[in-house]
Amino acid sequence: MSLSPPPTSTTASSHDHHWTARLGIPRSLLWGYVGLLIFMIGDGVESNYLSPFLTDRGFTSGQAATVITAYGVAATIAAWFSGTLSALWGPKRVMMLGAGIWIALQVVFLAVALPTDNYTVVLLSYAVRGFGYPLLAFAFLIWVIAVAPVRRVSTAIGWFWFGFTGGLPTLGSLVASGAIPLVGEYGTLWVALALVAVGAVVCAVGLQEPTGKRPMVEDTTLTRQMISGIEIFWRSPKVALAGVVRVINTAPQYGFFVFLPAFFTITIGLSLGQYLLMVTLMFAANLPAGLVFGSLGDRFGWRRSVMWFGCVGCAAATLLLYYGPMAIKDNFWVATVCAMLWGFLLSGFTSLPALLLSMGRPEDRGSAFAAYSLCAGLAAFVGPALVAVFRPLVGVHGLVWLFTALYVAAAFMTHLLKSPADPQYRADAALTEAVPDGQAIKAAAVS
Repeated sequence: MSLSPPPTSTTASSHDHHWTARLGIPRSLLWGYVGLLIFMIGDGVESNYLSPFLTDRGFTSGQAATVITAYGVAATIAAWFSGTLSALWGPKRVMMLGAGIWIALQVVFLAVALPTDNYTVVLLSYAVRGFGYPLLAFAFLIWVIAVAPVRRVSTAIGWFWFGFTGGLPTLGSLVASGAIPLVGEYGTLWVALALVAVGAVVCAVGLQEPTGKRPMVEDTTLTRQMISGIEIFWRSPKVALAGVVRVINTAPQYGFFVFLPAFFTITIGLSLGQYLLMVTLMFAANLPAGLVFGSLGDRFGWRRSVMWFGCVGCAAATLLLYYGPMAIKDNFWVATVCAMLWGFLLSGFTSLPALLLSMGRPEDRGSAFAAYSLCAGLAAFVGPALVAVFRPLVGVHGLVWLFTALYVAAAFMTHLLKSPADPQYRADAALTEAVPDGQAIKAAAVS
């Protein structure tokens, strides 16, 4: 099994000096980035008020946590399938499947589940909707990595996270804070549906780049590709290690969505509007940081950037996110500055996809896609699950230290991820200049 060669482009060189290329964005994928941003804005609208919204409707906090955890399980499965299906069908088809699932199940959630307050229907419809966003988002990430020049792949990934995080939860929370006073919490969920539909249309119409419209591997089946996506974890221990780091990368973020609303509104004393604005600013800081750390990774090393800024930086910022507001309660700006620092340093992980995909053999690149996607989705399950298990035992204080310890552990793991493909270890800088557009995947060296 091997990746099919990218199509020959006679126009690629003519685009080298286009403004998108200077920014590190593959020109042929520009509208995909725009569509991703709009889609993720819609997906992120509910991220910081769904739990209290459900409890206000009469569901218990345990039921609300179960709904969100089930959503995370579905997102994990979908993320795994995004890599597998992209290899078999091509990323664009997978993206459209994800958009269709999201839209259809959101209609069921809003038109059937919530009006009846039927917990079973709420649980099933919201959980199945969790298959939607990973299929669209992570399939597009695979498309980005396949098309971007290897010398700018980390920067292109940084722009992906700019769109992803710009929507979930940054601008999504901003939309929520503006829409809730106007149309209410339930009406705001319909606004989210409209935004997702617009983002899906932009991706469908604007993405015409040929690589992502066809299968990315040859001579394989769904079953074989799925098995290979699991086998690679013990076939390539470094891929497994990088996968664990990827889970730790955003597991705390998804865990924060569960317990930070109550912590900041009840313990710290912020209003819901202040909290939503704080989260918006928290991830607004993440946006330019992704571009900074993406460029930094391409220049000074993927591993070093992830280890020091991502792992160590987030460990320190997680503690500050708790102890800073606790030291000066009922102070919006103290809480916001601490949150923005955490959001900024979270982008220290921007180069991790490039690092993970350089760990395995070139013929395993399709499996590495699936492995990365599985771990990215697993974070959406692990974070809320850790909160559900440990909050009754250790409280918010203990959860903060648990997430800090995970980031420290990730730093030690990242230290072991040395790859000749990493800019830090390239003896000949001209290597990247010799690799044409569309060859980023095949250019990764064997570890």
